[in-house]
Amino acid sequence: MEGGSLTAPAVFLDRDGVLIRDVHFLAHPEAIEVLEGVPAALHALEQAGFLRPVVTNQSGIARGLLDEAALASIHRRLDDLLSGEGASVDGYWHCPHLPGAGPEPEACDCRKPAPGLLDQAARSLGIDLGRSWCVGDRPRDLLAGAALGIPGILVRRADDPSAEQVLTEAEAVPHAVTDDLAGAVRLILAANGQGK
Repeated sequence: MEGGSLTAPAVFLDRDGVLIRDVHFLAHPEAIEVLEGVPAALHALEQAGFLRPVVTNQSGIARGLLDEAALASIHRRLDDLLSGEGASVDGYWHCPHLPGAGPEPEACDCRKPAPGLLDQAARSLGIDLGRSWCVGDRPRDLLAGAALGIPGILVRRADDPSAEQVLTEAEAVPHAVTDDLAGAVRLILAANGQGK
């Protein structure tokens, strides 16, 4: 749909800590653990007409911990696990670079908090950014969305209690803070007039 008209809103999803347990540089498909409530939440978004692109920083590639083929295997495994529960996502967009690095000497434009991954997904899928949301568990996830004017919902992390303060200081206060993707989806659907 590259270059096509804007067709649908989306919920841009971070991967680790939102869809699956964050195991710090996931490198093997068998280590994937889909978080509780994720398949039902994804299905609810699909039913409500939201596309579900996954946008994820994967500097493990630049660090030599996995390669592009291994990442593709991980995402195929995640697709299989989700489809077994009647859920799906609309593709994966990833940044393989180290923080502050890229194909040029300057920083890349795809590593969140830069908005490049979201922009790539939006162009590919024909996403209407004006009706979209962003869900992540790190300030960088929501800052990437904020750069495109997309409201964000922060999923709490016990190991990062300062996330809300970081976002406040960056003037990217999240629309809401919740415990998991299911909670974020309830808030999104309610804001969209589709809540129960």
